[in-house]
Amino acid sequence: MRFVPFLKIAVCALYSAIVLTSAAFAQTSFNDRLIDAAIERTEHNVTYDGRYFSIGYPMGDVPSELGVCTDVIIRSYRAVGLDLQQLVHEDMKTHFHLYPKTWGLTHTDTNIDHRRVPNLQVFFSRFGEELPVTDDPQSYKPGDLVTWNLRDNGSLPHIGIVTDQYAASGNPMIVHNIGRGPQLEDMMFDYKITGHYRYGGAPD
Repeated sequence: MRFVPFLKIAVCALYSAIVLTSAAFAQTSFNDRLIDAAIERTEHNVTYDGRYFSIGYPMGDVPSELGVCTDVIIRSYRAVGLDLQQLVHEDMKTHFHLYPKTWGLTHTDTNIDHRRVPNLQVFFSRFGEELPVTDDPQSYKPGDLVTWNLRDNGSLPHIGIVTDQYAASGNPMIVHNIGRGPQLEDMMFDYKITGHYRYGGAPD
């Protein structure tokens, strides 16, 4: 009978290991699907166009042949079952004060809120992981999201997805749209990095 407590401990340890392994597998599977979805975006002919569009809600989208950097992220996540339009809107609706007021808005707008990089930065930091910004390419893992400023004055934010493909430089390749449609490129350190995030959806 004295071995029963040890048996219970062993069973609990085994169960915990199984749970952790399952969670790790689920995260890996999600990242794989997200990366595949992002790379698939590079097969689409998309003209860079940041105009304001009135779109449906939820699951609304601008015309498929148009888009900007955020639309790569939105469409990639939507392909794996996450609608950032709805997710961002629902959080902004109840926590509007936490989001930037750069555009002078006093209320949410489901047509555009999720298509703005600063809003996505707030959302990803709140519901995912906000990770260190470094100059070490190994710290950026497949499926991570990176934001940049394309201008020194910070007036042109940008976002892309880290893939599992590597350039000759040793840098992970990024899927992004900087003006030529969705591209897979070695550009991680071409501009000032302003954010590093990991978002796999709401926890179970």
